[in-house]
Amino acid sequence: MLHHMTSEPEQQIGVGIQDAFQRLWTPHRMAYIQGENKPTGPGAGDGCPFCSIPAKSDEDGLIIRRGERVYAVLNLYPYNGGHLMVVPYRHVADYTDLTAEETVELAELTKQAMTALRTASGAHGFNIGMNQGTVAGAGIAAHLHQHIVPRWGGDTNFMPVVGHTRVLPQLLADTRKMLAETWPTTP
Repeated sequence: MLHHMTSEPEQQIGVGIQDAFQRLWTPHRMAYIQGENKPTGPGAGDGCPFCSIPAKSDEDGLIIRRGERVYAVLNLYPYNGGHLMVVPYRHVADYTDLTAEETVELAELTKQAMTALRTASGAHGFNIGMNQGTVAGAGIAAHLHQHIVPRWGGDTNFMPVVGHTRVLPQLLADTRKMLAETWPTTP
């Protein structure tokens, strides 16, 4: 049976009060909302994903670059296309607990990530930062991770503001491959 496209939104019975809004269903987000892959406690052995990711292949772990003390990995629940994180291998929660060497390498991989994102996707700007502690919004507070979110002029169109929806135009595996290929070599 063939269905034809129509400009009229499909009406479903039992989904609430009928209104002028269309719904963009994202059931895959329920795993994040329900805490899938969240640690059961603060220790490295409590299921910390940032401790287990390095044991995976780059492709399976979405790792873009491995350093000596830190690594760059795509965010599984990105704010924007290309959203990645720089994470120390060592299970440490607070920025002040990083060694001098970890701090330097975290900064260097952040610079390299910016260069790769500009090369691969023409990013116009970045949001860079880390949430320290659950009260500050850290999803996984026990293992420090710095976010690098590429931004483009006009990327905050109506979808996030009015639709409370992020539009991601590329699959994570494709984004990982593209960034790994454009990652700058160290001097």
